[in-house]
Amino acid sequence: MSVAPRRRSILLATAAVTAAATAPALAAPAGDRHPHRPAGPLVIGHRGAAGWRPEHTADAYTCAVRAGADWIEPDLVPTKDHVLVVRHENEIGGTTDVADRPEFADRRTTKTVDGKTVTGWFTEDFTLRELRTLRTVERLPLVRNRNTVFDGRGRVLTFQEVVDLARRLSRESGRRIAVFPETKHPTYFRSIGLPLEEELIRVIRRNRLTARDCVVQSFEPGSLRRVAAARLGLPLWQALGTSGGPYGHGITYRDMMTPAGLREIASYADWIGPDKSSLVPPNTLLADAHAAGLKVGAYTFRAENQYLPAAYRRGTDPHAFGDAFAEYAFHYGRGVDAVVTDFPDIAVQAREDLRG
Repeated sequence: MSVAPRRRSILLATAAVTAAATAPALAAPAGDRHPHRPAGPLVIGHRGAAGWRPEHTADAYTCAVRAGADWIEPDLVPTKDHVLVVRHENEIGGTTDVADRPEFADRRTTKTVDGKTVTGWFTEDFTLRELRTLRTVERLPLVRNRNTVFDGRGRVLTFQEVVDLARRLSRESGRRIAVFPETKHPTYFRSIGLPLEEELIRVIRRNRLTARDCVVQSFEPGSLRRVAAARLGLPLWQALGTSGGPYGHGITYRDMMTPAGLREIASYADWIGPDKSSLVPPNTLLADAHAAGLKVGAYTFRAENQYLPAAYRRGTDPHAFGDAFAEYAFHYGRGVDAVVTDFPDIAVQAREDLRG
């Protein structure tokens, strides 16, 4: 179904303007007062500052860095002509205006991706030139209607453009901003002749990215092992789901989070990235991972009630903000090494609280 009518809503746009004008991410960023490595967990801008801007846009990444984020996260998918672009998924019906473009109506199709049936428009069916004609929109307009005021203002970025942006923002902020790319559905893309890892490795080498500039993540161990085989000297991050297992690997995430599984991860990666719920006692994952020599970065921190544990919610409106500071304080106090967040400004301010 087309998302155009809700984007044209005057009421939604008015609400978005009001919220965007007061967004704390636009204030002077506390993190910029600390040009070196922060004292406390790293703050990673999830798809930029996805709580304040449509995700994976130049605005979202810029907003994240100005809010004090240390890393910015681009999800990588390929175009038909094998250029890596940044989208949360290869299906782009909910993150661009492609549904409103009659010239691309015949591109709508149904595919099986990682064993799931998906209908929509897919990056691998568009050349980069064609994708350039699309404009980005807010992925969660009913949750974050404030962000819909920015619909149509951004365009689909290449991974190279995110690397260039990170370097520019590093110069502007006086801090070294790392990129944190994730290979999305790597087994699927390899099966259709558009492997991600080789292109990612080429971009990394072309830009001479170091361990201070780039950390590569994936839910699929096979993808990380391919990157490790290139001997780039970059840290690798094994993302972990809450159920099932990495596609095509014959292992469950539960197995991977056992002490034996963590030791295996430590043979090729430096980090694990579990869902934040996996770190709540009596779960011992945090201590077990540290014992295996792994750093731990938890995902995904958001401010809206529906994404917070019940104890941190305020009121009954699922879209209203709850006590996000309390959740950060809990995880910071337990010793996580990083947080992946849609609201890096709140994460940075919570980190400042650690300094007293």
